[in-house]
Amino acid sequence: MFGYILALDLGTTGNRAFVFDTEGKVVGRAYKELTQYYPCPGWLEHDAEQIWQDTCTLMQSALAEAQITPKAVVALGLTVQRETCLIWDKTTGKPLHRAIVWQDRRTAAFCHQLQAQGYAPEISDRTGLIIDAYFSATKIRWLLDQFPDVDRRHLLAGTIDSWVLWNLTGGKVHATDHSNASRTMLMNLQTCEWDEHLLDLFQIPAHILPQIRPSLGEFGVTDASVVGASIPIAAILGDQQAALFGHGCDRPGLMKCTYGTGTFLVAHTGTEIVRSPQQLISTIAWTQKKDVGYALEGSMFTSGACIQWLRDGMKIINSAAETELMANQVPDNGGVYFVPAFSGLGTPYWDMTARGAFFGLTARVQPQHLVRAVLEAIAYQVVEVVQAINASSNTPMKRLTVDGGACENNFLMQFQADVLGIPIERPTIRDTTVQGAAFAAGLAVGFWLSYPELLQQRQIDRVFEPSQDRDRVLRNFATWLKAVQRTLNWVDIAMS
Repeated sequence: MFGYILALDLGTTGNRAFVFDTEGKVVGRAYKELTQYYPCPGWLEHDAEQIWQDTCTLMQSALAEAQITPKAVVALGLTVQRETCLIWDKTTGKPLHRAIVWQDRRTAAFCHQLQAQGYAPEISDRTGLIIDAYFSATKIRWLLDQFPDVDRRHLLAGTIDSWVLWNLTGGKVHATDHSNASRTMLMNLQTCEWDEHLLDLFQIPAHILPQIRPSLGEFGVTDASVVGASIPIAAILGDQQAALFGHGCDRPGLMKCTYGTGTFLVAHTGTEIVRSPQQLISTIAWTQKKDVGYALEGSMFTSGACIQWLRDGMKIINSAAETELMANQVPDNGGVYFVPAFSGLGTPYWDMTARGAFFGLTARVQPQHLVRAVLEAIAYQVVEVVQAINASSNTPMKRLTVDGGACENNFLMQFQADVLGIPIERPTIRDTTVQGAAFAAGLAVGFWLSYPELLQQRQIDRVFEPSQDRDRVLRNFATWLKAVQRTLNWVDIAMS
């Protein structure tokens, strides 16, 4: 088949549009950083209208760079930042409030209340998730509570994929896919439908939620006014599931780790739901027609966001690339340890009240030590999740496949190999998330016929082998674990 695939990756720190040709190569791309709003400590919001406006601009820019017309695009794939959600008025098309981002902690007290009332086992059984402000249900409840006098018949709710899909189709389609729906804490993991009991528990009207559809399939077509042509929307995936798809992790024993705003390690578990006693969450990998694939996931909320904070908040660096150079300027961390708990801690702690901290500061500490401590902490978090995955699997992980912006950092990847004691495999194309969305859309419409053949074109840039210095690294890891313990239960529940 001739033509091109357009893929959108609407992430936490920025939005991307890519154009892929028949060989799976990128021929056009565009990126724009997204404004972050912090109205209160622990709160984070995005302007949904900015996301939509940027989406339109980025699609046009990517098509222009590819030097193709919109009519040459065979299908569109969409991947998004999952748990971030909003409500909007379907008559005006305007959001009632800025979108609440997945990192936001404003509903932590409500989550603690649910835990105290004994709902944790039931919610875990129904959704595969742990009660946490990370997921969408409590955010949607909070948004609805802010507008008690608004006629619910006029409202729509959803994650970013539903919002953008609704706009792409000119308000004709209000839908989501199973991978995103499985992150709301409202979808039953066994039936793959909205759970009526949970809707009652959270007091969320079913009619405001999107229809759940297979990840690879029909989601309508773009309104011709958006990009100048009606393009079939053929795939929607959560960002981590899209990366899993892009890496070819389609069966048990295969897993990947994405180093983005947060770090997410996902392992495919096949057609069966696998429950983990190690605080991993069970989720949907992706669906196609009636085929359902499941996964286990470890979620670490703050990784690339720490580097952005070093740049924008602390002004220690001017660009992310500087962190590699600075970390290599010192022989060790100078006794400094960092706990990246800006948004609480995810796997394996699930502590919404934890907060970030530096430990071991002395007068001899330099900015390089702080930067190195941040990078080391990103790697240490992954170690805990890999240990949990290994404890839940009959086959220990022997190699870790990586992607995401932070995997560009050679210091971080080598340190990760050292502390894990296994090779780290980095592909040539780091944007595996948007690549996965493109592959899914192209396969769904027959643009590509063979998933395995498509994956054979995937090239490896570098493999980082563990060094001989693992004993010292593991001693430092033990010290870091001690630092983590001191950040737990930091914020009073009433304040969270």
